[in-house]
Amino acid sequence: MEDPARQDYLSRFADRESRVFLNHFYSKYHDKEPQGQLQLLLQSVQPSPKSLAAAYRSIEPNAAIGEFSAFLRSRMPSLNPSEQEIQKLYGAYGPTSWDLQSRGYIAGLHPLELWLVAYLRLHPKASQSEVIRASAKERQEAYRWLFKTHRKNAQDIRIRSLLELEAFIEIHRVWKRLGYSFDSLVPSYATAIGSSADRPASLAELVGIILNDGIRYPVVLVDELRFASGTPYETLLRRKEFSGQRVLLAEIAAVVRRALVDVAERGSAQRIRGAFLRSDRTGIVVGGKTGTGDNRHDIYGRDGQRIESRVINRAAVFVFFIGDRFFGTITAYVPGREAANYGFTSSLPVQILKIMAPTLKPMIEKAESINSPLKDQACAQLSSLRSLDAPRVWANLPTWWAGLWERINIASFLLWVVVLAIALLRVLGERLQEGPGGRSDSGRA
Repeated sequence: MEDPARQDYLSRFADRESRVFLNHFYSKYHDKEPQGQLQLLLQSVQPSPKSLAAAYRSIEPNAAIGEFSAFLRSRMPSLNPSEQEIQKLYGAYGPTSWDLQSRGYIAGLHPLELWLVAYLRLHPKASQSEVIRASAKERQEAYRWLFKTHRKNAQDIRIRSLLELEAFIEIHRVWKRLGYSFDSLVPSYATAIGSSADRPASLAELVGIILNDGIRYPVVLVDELRFASGTPYETLLRRKEFSGQRVLLAEIAAVVRRALVDVAERGSAQRIRGAFLRSDRTGIVVGGKTGTGDNRHDIYGRDGQRIESRVINRAAVFVFFIGDRFFGTITAYVPGREAANYGFTSSLPVQILKIMAPTLKPMIEKAESINSPLKDQACAQLSSLRSLDAPRVWANLPTWWAGLWERINIASFLLWVVVLAIALLRVLGERLQEGPGGRSDSGRA
């Protein structure tokens, strides 16, 4: 039994693809005069009586037989058809003799191209949106062949293309919530494997979301504005506080954060490992993701050989976080032909961040002195020994010695409880021996 959604998908495909063709034809014909439109259309028509008759009768359905005869003789002077042949062609290829799809097939043109030129001759000032609205029926008719049951393979191919398009629309919707900066996403294999355009600020915002356990906070450029300070007209404007919006599950953010730390410790950004140390020589957690783009326009021959390669640009990116407060993006970029003279990779922005580490360290340590909710949550129950593992706990990394430190911590606490209990028991025993009134007078003597 056929899926009831099948016909709906086919109708949607016909509507979507027909719009593409119609928009193309509109751009081709809308600024031409009627005679220019006809001449441009006939450039794509085979010079045969049937093709020319089908094309002309579709565009000029009300033309008299004399006009039709003059048209045919002007297009085929060597053939010189007889009046009887012209009468036959005039009647056989009228607009009521064949449907739109068949007339397009006979003329060797896309049916919608025939329809549009005829429509523009009647409505020369029609806008593109008006043409789309007026062609709803014709656009479905032009794809009537697709709805035939013996075209199942062709139907399946087009349905799969729509399903893929819907998948990318959903992906774009999710990406948009995570700060993706563009209004559309190109459905392509490149996008599917993650090769998609982005902006440095959007990448930085994405890392901020990951750092905040999946919560997206608004980007703030100005915290407050103060005017006429120290005068009777002093005015202070502060930004409105916004609550964050959860756009990722905390568990997913934790997994991604752990992966980013792994990139910095053992992956393509490992040269940054150990670059950020506190004054007490303990490490600050660093995570990130690298990316290199050698963007070229390649042209290949039919046998797969590369005929031409034109350099467009070269880019290398390192998007990162440092500790639980700082994150950003470093981009190295060379546009145009000069990019062919460079061979840098993402190691370059990683090295730049490493060079900047001594300059950034005082600011990071100052920020760490302020209580951080994320770090407090990770370190609240850590003793002085376990604090050595605090950065790894916060980054959700393995802490091989944490169990031992925890047992030592619990044992030392219990030992202190035992000592306190013994001391309290001794004091309580002495007071019981003295009696309820305290020490006696004889004792005082």
